Amino acid sequence: MEHSLGSGRPMKHVERKALYTRLEARINYLRDFLDFNSRGSKYIKALIPAVVNIVYKKLLETDITARAFHTRDTADETPIEEFFTEESPQIQRRKMFLRWYLTKLCSDPSQMEFWRYLNKVGMMHTAQERLYSLNIEYIHMGACLGYIQDIFTEALMSHPHLSLPRKIALIRAISKIIWIQNDLVARWRMRDGEEYADEMSEIIVDEKEGYLGDKKILGDSSSGTSSEDDRSSVRSGNVPTNTPACPFADMAPTSSQTKIWAGK
Repeated sequence: MEHSLGSGRPMKHVERKALYTRLEARINYLRDFLDFNSRGSKYIKALIPAVVNIVYKKLLETDITARAFHTRDTADETPIEEFFTEESPQIQRRKMFLRWYLTKLCSDPSQMEFWRYLNKVGMMHTAQERLYSLNIEYIHMGACLGYIQDIFTEALMSHPHLSLPRKIALIRAISKIIWIQNDLVARWRMRDGEEYADEMSEIIVDEKEGYLGDKKILGDSSSGTSSEDDRSSVRSGNVPTNTPACPFADMAPTSSQTKIWAGK
């Protein structure tokens, strides 16, 4: 039986089972509910190097998150004699992958490959991969995503040259995509829909990081940077010269810049 809204428009039907068994149905529901579109996402790329540095400073501030770079499990409280620093090769490598990941967030969300990778990001932090088991409990994943969103919000709101409508549009875009990523992290921790567990979309475990099947998703040509470009931009806080043009690229520094725009 079809139901209609007060305006005469038909009420949309959402199949509950599909939300848990078909990733595409889940993504379509979230995108429709949040009125998500990709306009403006490419403009956020200029912020990524600074965001990466700020995020890793935060992750290394507390022992429970810093320890995970040694133990690969936030539930493992094994004492660590000497923690990694921002200059440690292991942290530089993790920075490179975070930079690639954030660049991927600015790619084409109209392709299901985009959402499949974000779904894999959620799965790979739940210790479900046998060869490279990694367990980062949800409280830390949620906090990190919230921190990333806060950095983007501060940077965009304080930008000296963007109009208020542009700032609002960019903040809405990044907030929605980070929230959907949060859902794709939480779905691997929740018990909602567990009656459909045997029919849930399968994820191939034990893939190399940055891959979907045999296809390289992070750090390839689509990211607009090479491995060395990523490393150097993380260290310098500069936008790589071969990234697509964005409206931030040619803006002269001003005295009103925040720590983001100063590259600190």
